[in-house]
Amino acid sequence: MTRIEIRGLTKRYGADTVVDDVSFTVEPGQVTGFLGPNGAGKSTTMRMIIGLAAPTRGSVTIGGRRYRDLPVPLTEVGALLDAGAVHGGRKAYDHLLALAAGNGLPSRRVDEVLARAGIEGVAGKRARGFSLGMRQRLGIAAALLGDPRVLIFDEPVNGLDPEGIRWVRDFMRSLAREGRAVLVSSHLMAEMAQTADHLVVIGRGRLIADTGMSAFLRANGEGTVLVRTPDPGSFAVRLTAAGATVREGPEASLVVSGMTGEEIGRLAAYHGVVLSELTPQRPSLEDAFMELTKDSVEYQGASA
Repeated sequence: MTRIEIRGLTKRYGADTVVDDVSFTVEPGQVTGFLGPNGAGKSTTMRMIIGLAAPTRGSVTIGGRRYRDLPVPLTEVGALLDAGAVHGGRKAYDHLLALAAGNGLPSRRVDEVLARAGIEGVAGKRARGFSLGMRQRLGIAAALLGDPRVLIFDEPVNGLDPEGIRWVRDFMRSLAREGRAVLVSSHLMAEMAQTADHLVVIGRGRLIADTGMSAFLRANGEGTVLVRTPDPGSFAVRLTAAGATVREGPEASLVVSGMTGEEIGRLAAYHGVVLSELTPQRPSLEDAFMELTKDSVEYQGASA
């Protein structure tokens, strides 16, 4: 089984350390989500995996070998790091055919990956006329040309409409079910929550989490409770006095953290407060991510 192994990976540009002693493994048979604030070092790490940047220190191997030592890299690892990296005057079919020929791959693979990416209908159109979403699909098709066991995608849903986003989600899951190792970065937390089995999170170039999705949410996300009552204002005061944190929710509801549903129910019963809803809410990936990386964000806006 082919995996990506990263050990002590460090990258410096002059006095700036962009990636700082990072170690993690991307296992086959699952989608590993690669998360971090802007400037965290995600793209640099991905570039080092496929040999576009040389590590200052540490190592990256794919199936036990460095990328530069792979005889035909496209058959071992496929990557989409920049959907714009295609000549605008070249037709989609010709772009893929040139990649196939340059890597000694049969031309039939072009038709196969065009079909799998859902863009066989535009094979004869020039890339300059493609939307960003279509360019993303063309990049995904290129990554699949060599039928690699390892796939790396940087923001693959960028520019896609809701149908396209769902397609990418299902597509990533299908690649993992085939036993491939899939590493994918995205800023769409809700989408990553439905796609990734495992999470690797970095901030300011350093590893800050390497864990399964469920464990990540349990460790970093605080569950909330949705509460509805005829007089939310007065009950919010009682909840706050009891040590809870309360904010306004949708349709005059209260979103309560710091107390369990059982504790809220007992407090309501004690004060004779009528509750029409008391629903525990699972912590979201976005909330958990924001809490974990709050000290690793390079730029922050002013509070409202």
